[in-house]
Amino acid sequence: MRNLRGLVATVAIAAMLSSSSLAAPQPSFDGYGDAALHDTLAKGATVESKLLMPMRDGVGLATDVYLPKDAKGPLPTIFWRTPYDYNKVTGSLLRLAVEAVNHGYAFVIQNERGRYFSEGKYQILGYPRTDGYDALTWISQQPWSNHKVGTLGCSSSAEWQLALAGQKHPALAAMVAMSAGAGIGRVGPFEEQGNWYTGGVPRTLFIPWLYGVDNPLRPTLPAGLDQATRAHIGTYNDLGAAKPKVDWPKRIRHLPMIDMLTGLGEPSATYEQFIVRKPNDPAWFQGGLYHDSDGWNVPTLWFNAWYDVSIGPNMALFNHAREASPDSPAGQNQYAVIAPMPHCQYFNLGPDTVVGERNMGDTSFDTYGVIFSWFDRWLKPDAAAAFPATTPHVRYYMMGENKWRTAAEWPPKAAAPMRLYLHSHGQANSLYGDGKLSAVAPTAGEVSDRFTYDPLNPVQTIGGGDCCNGGMVTAGAFDQRLVEARQDVLVYTSDPLTAPMDVAGWVKPVLFVSSDAKDTDFAVKLVDVAPDGTAYIIGDTILRARYRNGMDHDERMKPGESYRLELTPMTTGIRFEKGHRIRVEVTSSDFPKFARNLNTGGDNVTEAQAVVARNVVHHAPGRGSFLEFSVIPSP
Repeated sequence: MRNLRGLVATVAIAAMLSSSSLAAPQPSFDGYGDAALHDTLAKGATVESKLLMPMRDGVGLATDVYLPKDAKGPLPTIFWRTPYDYNKVTGSLLRLAVEAVNHGYAFVIQNERGRYFSEGKYQILGYPRTDGYDALTWISQQPWSNHKVGTLGCSSSAEWQLALAGQKHPALAAMVAMSAGAGIGRVGPFEEQGNWYTGGVPRTLFIPWLYGVDNPLRPTLPAGLDQATRAHIGTYNDLGAAKPKVDWPKRIRHLPMIDMLTGLGEPSATYEQFIVRKPNDPAWFQGGLYHDSDGWNVPTLWFNAWYDVSIGPNMALFNHAREASPDSPAGQNQYAVIAPMPHCQYFNLGPDTVVGERNMGDTSFDTYGVIFSWFDRWLKPDAAAAFPATTPHVRYYMMGENKWRTAAEWPPKAAAPMRLYLHSHGQANSLYGDGKLSAVAPTAGEVSDRFTYDPLNPVQTIGGGDCCNGGMVTAGAFDQRLVEARQDVLVYTSDPLTAPMDVAGWVKPVLFVSSDAKDTDFAVKLVDVAPDGTAYIIGDTILRARYRNGMDHDERMKPGESYRLELTPMTTGIRFEKGHRIRVEVTSSDFPKFARNLNTGGDNVTEAQAVVARNVVHHAPGRGSFLEFSVIPSP
């Protein structure tokens, strides 16, 4: 889903630090410009451009193949598949081709069906169960192939891999899936359907993303053109579309939601099909999403990030992949790296890393070397030592402490649950209220907190985990005091910690609430408050109250009645340092990251009128709202 150039840059550097054998050091191409890289590629590789790889239904997918000229024997293959434009082989993409060839791999890059020079009709995730499978078959049948293929990519170039992992293709030897959450349908407690929902609330990032990617009026080439002609056309025409720019922070306020793109003159397409689906619609289970009813059959190296779109589902899938077949090589070879970054920034790790407004310290990690050691282990003969079996299954960055840690599982085995309860004297509204957070359970007589939620004046999203949203939200650790000053935000803050508190694993919010609306949302945010008052967001979650009993239940609220809400968990690795305070915010909107609930109890997608909701959060014996943390005891 992210910009192609950024993705190419990250993967290109990965190839740069790899090795084609365990012994021979590889030359560096640092400082090479496009001309020098083209010259290197011309000397070292044969290149076939704009091949139409045939699928089972006769549709051809545009594919470029790079092969080292001096190869001895069959080659392992790295396969990168994308919906983005790779027509102009320059810069980082060109370097990736040079590096992959130099390290002894065939490199294959392909556009998904319906994108640029590929034929057929576009679908999100690119038909991984058929087109993805057929592509592996084609690659493994080529005379230069050693019948072992590794898939690599971040975001859209990773998401399609997930459904493929359950297909048991004999050529698929290993995967590197980076920020792959939008390929996950339902796994564990998460039913996000490819990040379309969080807690039954639609995420808005797909509106600008689909505006840019889904193009049913795209230009196409005449059928029957030979490969040389297609490649020649590609030298002066990328078959792309330059759509008018949209002010998304302004446009996202438009109602009704169903008209968000057609109101710009776009033809009805993927967005209009998806936005009317409920979270449990059977159609979500008929496309390319991966669900935990599928098996897992591929050794996988996962790269996830604390400030990504869907760190929770990503780590739940990591656990599922290990548990789906625990006695198989696939189940025993799942490894995760979790960085303190936004979406697909794994190759920007290094000294003095700043994420949003927070300095995370020295986050240096040999991302590049790890990736190619992984591929050497699974794709090359006699290279098992390239990625040692002693490698920790989880390597995660502990924010606050600003150090890398390791664990055998997620959450780490040492983590134990600890509850912190919400308290007040009925005036937790805003940063200046009396909301408190403590391990003491509520006692009799505690007063509930009340706030008013107006959908036409929603609480602004500032930072957190997000991506690909047309500039509506910048992901990362940003100060939350601007939104905490609002009266419609309940703020609960602990006393300053007398010792560090290490949280590694799930953070599970449970709220007891009431409302005078038939339906409304409840949003929870976790914040680390520094001694100077800066309030850095750690994570957030949200739940549409009508789905409080599951996504297959659509139940309205009754005025004055109390309900227990279990929000989908956050997951993080954070040290709340001595002197810091832990803060929890509760409100009913987090916009524009999440679509607004109009509070009518009706269809939020087609309605344009909103009503104000008067919402209540309880903290009393038997109805004590809390967050349950996974805490690692101090040594």
